[in-house]
Amino acid sequence: MKQKIENIRNVAIIAHVDHGKTTLVDQLLRQSGIFRSNQVVQERVMDSGDIERERGITILSKNTAVNFNDTKINIIDTPGHADFGGEVERVLKMVDGVVLVVDAFEGPMPQTKFVLRKALELNHPVVVCVNKVDRPEARPDDVVDEVLELFMELDANDQQLDSPFVFASARGGYASTDSSAREGDMMPLFEAIINHIPGPSGDLDEPLQGLISTIDYSEYVGRIGIGKIENGTIHVNDEVVVLNMHNEDMQKKLRITKLYLFEGLQRVEVKEASVGNIVAISGIENIMIGDTICSPEKPEALPFVKISEPTLSMNFAVNDSPFAGQDGKYVTSRQLRDRLFKELNTDVSLRVEDTESMDCMRVSGRGELHLSILIETLRREGYEFQVSKPEVLLKEIDGKQCEPMELVTIDVPEEFVGNVIEKLGSRKGEMTNMSPAKGGYTRLEFSIPARGLIGYRNEFMTDTKGNGILNSLFDGYEPYKGEIPTRSQGSLVAFESGEAITYGLYNAQERGSLFIGAGVKVYEGMIVGRNARVDDMDINVCKKKQLTNTRSSGSDDSLRLTPHIQMSLEQCMEFISEDELLEVTPLNLRMRKKILDNNLRRKQRARSN
Repeated sequence: MKQKIENIRNVAIIAHVDHGKTTLVDQLLRQSGIFRSNQVVQERVMDSGDIERERGITILSKNTAVNFNDTKINIIDTPGHADFGGEVERVLKMVDGVVLVVDAFEGPMPQTKFVLRKALELNHPVVVCVNKVDRPEARPDDVVDEVLELFMELDANDQQLDSPFVFASARGGYASTDSSAREGDMMPLFEAIINHIPGPSGDLDEPLQGLISTIDYSEYVGRIGIGKIENGTIHVNDEVVVLNMHNEDMQKKLRITKLYLFEGLQRVEVKEASVGNIVAISGIENIMIGDTICSPEKPEALPFVKISEPTLSMNFAVNDSPFAGQDGKYVTSRQLRDRLFKELNTDVSLRVEDTESMDCMRVSGRGELHLSILIETLRREGYEFQVSKPEVLLKEIDGKQCEPMELVTIDVPEEFVGNVIEKLGSRKGEMTNMSPAKGGYTRLEFSIPARGLIGYRNEFMTDTKGNGILNSLFDGYEPYKGEIPTRSQGSLVAFESGEAITYGLYNAQERGSLFIGAGVKVYEGMIVGRNARVDDMDINVCKKKQLTNTRSSGSDDSLRLTPHIQMSLEQCMEFISEDELLEVTPLNLRMRKKILDNNLRRKQRARSN
């Protein structure tokens, strides 16, 4: 017989990117007494990865647990970026309710709608936390109305429409049911979770059933499956059967070797765990997300969301440029291949496939950010490789060639609206909504092919002078929209190998914008700038001024160079075209032509024309 477990709450913190989820979890941990009074704890303690901390985004969902008035609250901090939306979908199967965090100024954003829809589909109760009420421009009462409108738009039931609203400042460490409060502690939020989100339910007497929703990885114990026990009790040394609803042929008999519960930021080893607990299990080889761990008495797989398919792919290949092997620690195809396949242990939205070439692998992910995080992680670990331009993955549906679509929401000052509409229109974007927003801004909504956004974000920041906000969300597949014009500017390509000289750069900067400064080593075929015209141009940045009796080499000092553009990894990925590659090393990012030799490139162009 099913029963409610009253001393446990399983809750996920969901929100749009940068609305303050991780800072909120920080405060819940601090005020629950997890840390010693003199313990030094860094900010955003749940963002454990270097890249997460630098970029201020959560990439992987993290589990923690706190105790409040004899109730254990298992908290899962989820990513807010659309590229990691698959993490959120899976995590929601582990919990019995959600805390929806909404910025007190920005209000509901595209990812807010996406994560809330997923929670409502699972009939999860919701506690709404309007965060950042201490912002000078905060408008908490308006945001409450916008959230209720979103609930109605998503067909929330009566119970969900009665969700409690808590007003908080995660940075200030207080929460209240009064939107004007500016001091206090987090007790009102703890109480809302305890009172409004039910405890998990299950049958203690039934045979064991537990669903794996997240995968972690450790160098010492291998893959670690994290999930909730739906029925029965699990013990160390129990014999279990592993099944998967989406792979009916799979049925493995194994023994549980290690079992953990979450306490604060630690995993605590235990001998047994029962219904409603979120556990971590190690020792099961090749355990996958969506696997059900059950008793041999009643092997029955639990339903689970299918893992989202990738929408973008890139080729990862061995670096074969003239500067190959100068920076990297791992430079061979075998090392690169092993590392990419190892990444599949934790990132289930990623796909890695071998190609015809032994030196090249096809890597597919959920979006540009997903792939750029992988590239950045590899280069920090000492890998050296080169990648091709991202390409969208087309799919055949009912005999029609279909492509992934994105729902794009843009907040932009009124003066830039015409420019944005024109640019997205040329990229096959269709405007679905236009409405005034606060502070002289206009909100635009577009449906656009995913490939139409490749290379646009950088252009968008230039067009809006850094004042625009662009958010996108995967929006299914639609029939192929036709050709989209490629970038409107060509590349400035180094004509010979050597060191960039001020004199050569001074003459080159008249042709366009440069990506390098004086003293940088270059090789033939390396991209050193962006041409002002559509076609590529070969230039000699190593050119020296000829000396005469009346001119000395020191006269170069009077030449003034325009500051060059420092290209980030994402900007490089967006800039390169089909005949170009991005060379990635631990110390450098270099764009280059696939064919380095100037004469061979010219012959290739002549043949293609």
